[in-house]
Amino acid sequence: MRVLIVEDEIKITQALKFLFKKQSIEVDIANDGDEGRLLAEKEIYDVIVLDIMLPGTNGIDILKHMRRIGNNTPVIMLTAKDSIDDRVYGLESGADDYLIKPFATKELIARVKALSRRKNTDYIGEMYEFEDVKYDTKNYLMYVNNKQYKLPLKEAMLMETFIKRPKQVFTREQIIDRIWGLEADILESNIEIYVHHLRKRLEKTNAKIETIRGIGYMLKEKT
Repeated sequence: MRVLIVEDEIKITQALKFLFKKQSIEVDIANDGDEGRLLAEKEIYDVIVLDIMLPGTNGIDILKHMRRIGNNTPVIMLTAKDSIDDRVYGLESGADDYLIKPFATKELIARVKALSRRKNTDYIGEMYEFEDVKYDTKNYLMYVNNKQYKLPLKEAMLMETFIKRPKQVFTREQIIDRIWGLEADILESNIEIYVHHLRKRLEKTNAKIETIRGIGYMLKEKT
């Protein structure tokens, strides 16, 4: 799991990064809103923990921008504000959960884990399900029309990226970073090969991988 924490209190972020690491959760940190917005837009995260009051772009504006461009990564709003109006405003802006400072770190970690499984897809154990497609992330197994396919590693990583966040557009740069790393000398044609293989497997299902011209790809239902 990979989490982004956007919070300007450095002591809090350092402590959270240490505690998340003990749970084998990878964490990126942004201590101001401008950096947080950039990371949220460029990278792929399972959950984003987002403070409202930030230097630069505030958390609500980051959240609204994410939802406007189709980024449906689950977001927990993290703030010292405790009024009902603040909580309602955050949720109405697209937040999935809300936690008020001071908070118990165990509760935050539990909520992050729950949100990483919940958004936009059904999750049972190690299995994700979208439309009539099931995918076992632990064993790299895709189930389509009662048939089981063992996916090669790169194809499996691509399928996991898509099925965990259906209806979210992933840029080619995000996919390269997730699967090969940004420093890798990978051509975009490499991505197209794996997308082609997955499309063949999905031909007789209610799901498809759509090309978003000039941007990237997303998994969605067939219409």
